[in-house]
Amino acid sequence: MQNLVNRRWLLASYPEGMPAPENWAMNTQPVPDPGPGQILVKSKWLSVDPYMRGRISPATGYTKGVAIGEVMQGGGVGEVVASNHPAWKVGDIAESMSVGWQEWSVLTPDVVGPAGVNKIDPKLAPIESSLSWLGMPGMTAYFGLLDVGRPKPGDTVVVSAASGAVGQLVGQIAKLTGCRAVAIAGDDNKLHWCREIGFDAAINYKTARDLTAAVREACPQSGSGDASFYNGCAKCARTGLAEGVKEREAEHGRPKVPAG
Repeated sequence: MQNLVNRRWLLASYPEGMPAPENWAMNTQPVPDPGPGQILVKSKWLSVDPYMRGRISPATGYTKGVAIGEVMQGGGVGEVVASNHPAWKVGDIAESMSVGWQEWSVLTPDVVGPAGVNKIDPKLAPIESSLSWLGMPGMTAYFGLLDVGRPKPGDTVVVSAASGAVGQLVGQIAKLTGCRAVAIAGDDNKLHWCREIGFDAAINYKTARDLTAAVREACPQSGSGDASFYNGCAKCARTGLAEGVKEREAEHGRPKVPAG
């Protein structure tokens, strides 16, 4: 694409602790032309997700991370501005985990798996929802809870990292299925948000003196079939909170859903 510049955010250094702006550097290059079977997409929305912290570590993870000098990995949604693919036309909306943190991306719709491209219907919902409640976080919450956890109406569903992109959806889906939802987080503001969106009870795992007792108090009438949704809270797994959940599961529960 002549006279167009692609602004890209490259990983400049591996963060130690909390990531900072200086861990990335802005880079520009000409916007590439799509090849055969490819489309060129102008980004409208880019995602920022917790899993990205593992991708910007030099440690070996479950999948390839971002190397120094590479475009930051991440999902995005945007408008097709050029197409060499018969199923895609200019003006279509495309979502893909292959977009990365850049303004323009060349995508290959026929690739399968997470790197594939999804066509988004802007009449269904705002297109940015394809990165959240109608995208990867929403699918994780929906299938993790309903297909794996399989709660029944009247059950209690305990959700760690409950204010996050997945956790808040798990709680709302649990409520829609007639369950009681208990939120776990490490900040009172996060827990206030959880109550606003419908959680019935909340536990601050950082301030509760006895986490096992806190779980008992939050789940006073747990019945057969109760489920817990472990959603990336490492400290929860190492503390009495996990023991409290296990205790209730041993008495009444169904297997927990690991999702983090």
